[in-house]
Amino acid sequence: MKYRLSLANQNFILAIAIFSIIFISLGFILPKALVPIYEKILYQYLSEPLVFLDDTSYNNLETNIAYLYADNQTISYSDNLSKIIKLSPKKILEEINDNYGKFKYYGKTYYYSRTEHMNVIKIAITDDSYVETMASDILIILMPILLLTFLFVLALMMIWSRRMLLKIGYLRRKIENFNNDNFHEEYTYHVDDELRDLSVAIDNMQKSLKEEEEYKNQMYQNISHDFKTPLTVIKSYIEGIEDGIQQREEGIEVIKNQVDKLEKKVHSLLYLNKLSYIKDTKQFKKDRVDISEVIRSSAEKFKLQRSDVQWKIIIADKKLNFCGTFDMWEAIIDNILSNFMRYAEKEIKITVKNNRITFYNDGPNIDDNILNDVFTPYKKGTKGQFGLGLSVVKKSLSLLGYEISVKNEKKGISFTIK
Repeated sequence: MKYRLSLANQNFILAIAIFSIIFISLGFILPKALVPIYEKILYQYLSEPLVFLDDTSYNNLETNIAYLYADNQTISYSDNLSKIIKLSPKKILEEINDNYGKFKYYGKTYYYSRTEHMNVIKIAITDDSYVETMASDILIILMPILLLTFLFVLALMMIWSRRMLLKIGYLRRKIENFNNDNFHEEYTYHVDDELRDLSVAIDNMQKSLKEEEEYKNQMYQNISHDFKTPLTVIKSYIEGIEDGIQQREEGIEVIKNQVDKLEKKVHSLLYLNKLSYIKDTKQFKKDRVDISEVIRSSAEKFKLQRSDVQWKIIIADKKLNFCGTFDMWEAIIDNILSNFMRYAEKEIKITVKNNRITFYNDGPNIDDNILNDVFTPYKKGTKGQFGLGLSVVKKSLSLLGYEISVKNEKKGISFTIK
């Protein structure tokens, strides 16, 4: 089961977690890590008085350090020895052999420093109260600092959280009103961060979707107009034949021509829609096709339509295997040549060289204002023509990983696939 937790509460929990880690690190781990330093200081503190120690200079001491003085004959010790450790002087001398160190006795740690000179042994010994006091003092010093740090960090995180919530709230309202043209709320970003990038991305996506929606509406209107014209012609000729005002043979010929045009438009529209489904399979990218075979096959079909046009096919490459299927490349080349059929005057040339295919016809140039839109479905073109053919070409080549460009030549135009 998932629980809803606001960002403010998440930040508060995060601040608590950070403070806990810092508190454990500085409040417990750090004092223990400093124990060797405390001990080093303590050993130095214990060893310094031993230089001046004799058998009579340590009576009536009120410190937490006890002293032993031993020679070959006697053992002397300070009056406070029994208060510090419940161990006999003789036993202490037997246990301590190093110059300094520590040992445990009845669960308590004792520290000592020892010197020996001319058979005289001097020992200073104390319990662990000094080390514990130092550790507790460090903790007492750190606690207020840790608390103030925690409050300061918590305040900063709450301020930051508040700003984040304002940004996220603005983004949420923007998304909720994605299709609301009357939504004009503005937010000033004082920091250029990822949330501002997200806001800009939402604006760009909204703009793109609106443009796409407007384009679709325009495209549907153009498709309706493009389909309506041949249907109107067909209907008029049928009515003319039925009323006897139109010769049957001539009317049927016109109807056939209009049906052919309508069939081509429907075929192009269905193929353009089919490309979206083909894209998901990606199987076509594994196929290879001999492009020269496709070019010659398509050229033979169109030569009969324009016997007045001179055709030139120049294939300079030896390796002519292109990615894709025969059907896809046939649709691409057929649509290009179908466009050329309308505009070519005397010449159509196809050149395959350096892994590029160039199509040229000597027809009129394309207006520079619409040169970049010739591959957009139902954009108005030369002589007021609309169509889907070049859009099919562009989308098919894009799926196959190829690019196509159009260029006005001194006389005519050329399309280049690379």
